[in-house]
Amino acid sequence: MIDALFGSKTRIKLLRLFLNNPGKAFYVREITRLIDEQINSVRRELANMMKVGIIKSEEADNKLYYEVDQRYEHYVPLRAIFSEDKDAETAIGEPKQSTLDWQSKLDEVGGIRLAVMSGVFVAGSASKLDLLLVGNPAPAKVKSFIKALEKKEGRELNYSVLAYDEFYYRLSIRDKFITELTSSKHVVLRDTEQILDKQK
Repeated sequence: MIDALFGSKTRIKLLRLFLNNPGKAFYVREITRLIDEQINSVRRELANMMKVGIIKSEEADNKLYYEVDQRYEHYVPLRAIFSEDKDAETAIGEPKQSTLDWQSKLDEVGGIRLAVMSGVFVAGSASKLDLLLVGNPAPAKVKSFIKALEKKEGRELNYSVLAYDEFYYRLSIRDKFITELTSSKHVVLRDTEQILDKQK
């Protein structure tokens, strides 16, 4: 059934391999061994998948390595179809967290005065940053929070934690990093001092 839907047995095997190994890169001969397919059909399908944008490549040690692009727009639903991790499938199938959920999670982390989500969390956002946390949260609590979010989303997240004074300074000088975030589509989850409202 899936073969008919996606058109090629090799492509199905490649999707299974990449989507079950996010963050891991493979070179062509390694891929042919792992999925037990001919090198020519593997190369052809890799080229097709690169064109679509679901995988990306990088050269290292005179070899071309391929891995899934976790920022591909259809990554989450494809992973739900091909993932062998049932927990991941359940997590991906759940709706996005409500603002109320976010507030309680931010309270658990503690010390966060400003939180802005963008990137993969906001439809139509061009930002490369998914989450900005500003304040003085405990690093271990942030790490645990992000790890849980990544598991729920089924992908790695790009996030940044800034001290409040540093954020305020960078905002006041119209720092490129902050300007790119605020000019892209974003959602302010918390802003205890309404600092972003004052900048409008």
